[in-house]
Amino acid sequence: MTTEVTGTPDETVLEAQFADTIGRKDRIEPRDWMPEKYRKTLVRQVAQHAHSEIIGMQPEGNWISRAPSLRRKAILLAKVQDEAGHGLYLYSAAETLGATRDELTEKLIAGKQKYSSIFNYPTLSYTDVGTIGWLVDGAAICNQVPLCRTSFGPYGRAMIRICKEESFHQRQGYELLMTMMRGTDEQRASVQESVNRFWWPSLMMFGPPDDDSPNTEQSMEWGIKTHTNDELRQKFVDMSVPQAEALGVTFPDDGLKWNEERGHYDFSTPDWDEFWAVVKGNGPCNDQRVNHRKRAWDEGAWVREAALAFAENSAAGATDDAAPTDDTAPTNPATTAEEAAK
Repeated sequence: MTTEVTGTPDETVLEAQFADTIGRKDRIEPRDWMPEKYRKTLVRQVAQHAHSEIIGMQPEGNWISRAPSLRRKAILLAKVQDEAGHGLYLYSAAETLGATRDELTEKLIAGKQKYSSIFNYPTLSYTDVGTIGWLVDGAAICNQVPLCRTSFGPYGRAMIRICKEESFHQRQGYELLMTMMRGTDEQRASVQESVNRFWWPSLMMFGPPDDDSPNTEQSMEWGIKTHTNDELRQKFVDMSVPQAEALGVTFPDDGLKWNEERGHYDFSTPDWDEFWAVVKGNGPCNDQRVNHRKRAWDEGAWVREAALAFAENSAAGATDDAAPTDDTAPTNPATTAEEAAK
């Protein structure tokens, strides 16, 4: 004898099913039940990631027209275009959580959502394009590769392609710097100066230290994150030092040295006062970045409105072109057949 089950499971059962999925390191999909706090945490993180990709187009896009050769222009243009695509992938992932792209952009412009602090620093020379590719995209790779295994399906799947492209961007940046290091004394000095400026902001990209990161513990429990901020920062330092030695540059940190006992490089503490100042909107380029995004958003309103009107008209046209209604069908098939036979 079978018992028919009616209604929906209560929240206790749903929470147990959710926890079981997380415990198996399986994926939560958009139609699955999830705690509201899990959903809000994901919207915040995915939106911040998407905003970072879009805002991140500005520092390097500034140099497309001034790149020194057609080849370098094409490389930089392709990279900036990739970043736009990354932003769109991530906004799409956020939409599966019930957030709209318009809503997220309006929150960014209003200062209610953030983006990576690194993009509030200026690109003072074309050399910075290479340094961003090497250090900034390198830090992004350390941070984002674990996200390919994040617990939310659409986010993890978007990260697979993004990480492949970011890896290519890092190699592009490193190749540019290596070319310059084989050039003149002035070019080598420019590389070292650029590295000096971007080293500390790159370390800050991983977020505050673990004991000052309010979201890390919960995100780890939910499988949204699989490594802490400090673990990722250490991995980035260990990866970058040998690359710097091969390149022929040094990092501006007297405390940077190999620790045989730990099996890692020791390094000095970043200036967290500077980090929080930038996060709160007081960095060198905060206002410039957000104002540029707002201007682009406002000037593109007519395009969004036109696209929406076209979609609505197309949908209406499709309805009008549907199968004939009863009043258009022949009323007397027999008569029609006789007429056709004449």
